[in-house]
Amino acid sequence: MLSKRSDYSRVKTKVKKPDFFVVGAPKCGTTSLCKYLDQHPDIFISKPKEPHYFGQDLAAKPRRGRTLEKYLSLFEGAKNKVCGEGSTRYLYSKVAAKHIYDLNPDAKIIIMLRNPVDFLYSFHSQLLVDLAEDIPDFQLALEAESDRREGKRIPRDAQRPADCLYSEVAKFSEQVKRYFETFGREQVYVIIFDDFKSDIARVYRETLEFLEVDASFQFTDFKNHKPNVRIKNIALFRRKQRIKRWIISVGSLVPMFPGRAPLKKLLLKRINRIMRPASPLEKVSREPMDPELRKHLKKQFAPEVERLSNLLGRDLSHWSLD
Repeated sequence: MLSKRSDYSRVKTKVKKPDFFVVGAPKCGTTSLCKYLDQHPDIFISKPKEPHYFGQDLAAKPRRGRTLEKYLSLFEGAKNKVCGEGSTRYLYSKVAAKHIYDLNPDAKIIIMLRNPVDFLYSFHSQLLVDLAEDIPDFQLALEAESDRREGKRIPRDAQRPADCLYSEVAKFSEQVKRYFETFGREQVYVIIFDDFKSDIARVYRETLEFLEVDASFQFTDFKNHKPNVRIKNIALFRRKQRIKRWIISVGSLVPMFPGRAPLKKLLLKRINRIMRPASPLEKVSREPMDPELRKHLKKQFAPEVERLSNLLGRDLSHWSLD
């Protein structure tokens, strides 16, 4: 894993580097924000939106074949546009901020945050969908953290085992402070999810101003691009997802195979077609969190909320109220 400044700063100046990063947190509106930003004529978002090139301290296995050159090629189509990406684990990573700075010290950082209790409940749902969590019960998943710190009960398919350390993932004040100290506050824009939901047009305009592009651009198609889903059939869903991962991994091992990409796409389509009649997912709101558990978690995270409030200079005490 690259760690020295020179490893990233050697990139030739003529090579297009990302101008901004939406670093997280996950389940805080980053997918929707990137979709909205991508509609602006002067902004380019990488595809995929979350390449996760940096932050390898969270990965279970070292990356293979993911060179800096390949990463930067994601932005070749940007031309003269302001370009960026939205890998949501960069916020949680202890090394991503430094590595991003080494690549581009002038990069702008966008951070999206929400009430840590609501965040964790939604994050747990997403981990189940991603096969990164195998304990469907939220409270039991939280209680498994002590074992997981010791390397026990790690989900079989977890690509980032550290995601299951829920109390660590939600230490937003520590994570935001890392970016403030690395880039300076003037290069970091923090969006509170409450504001994003209540006045999305204003937040969008202010984000454009932060990125120094035309903020008069009129965009009104604001919709949730990553709604919560519930797994109806866990066994079927996990089987389907494992087959998909196998196809993707096999495809990556045969880069010289003619027509590799079309073949992979065809196989994935056929798997979806075969399993669609018994779709294991449905887009629904999750059952509300147990009131007693919510009360307990609000008390647990109250000190963290206070630290974040002080860091941002904003009263977030309502996050800790019953």
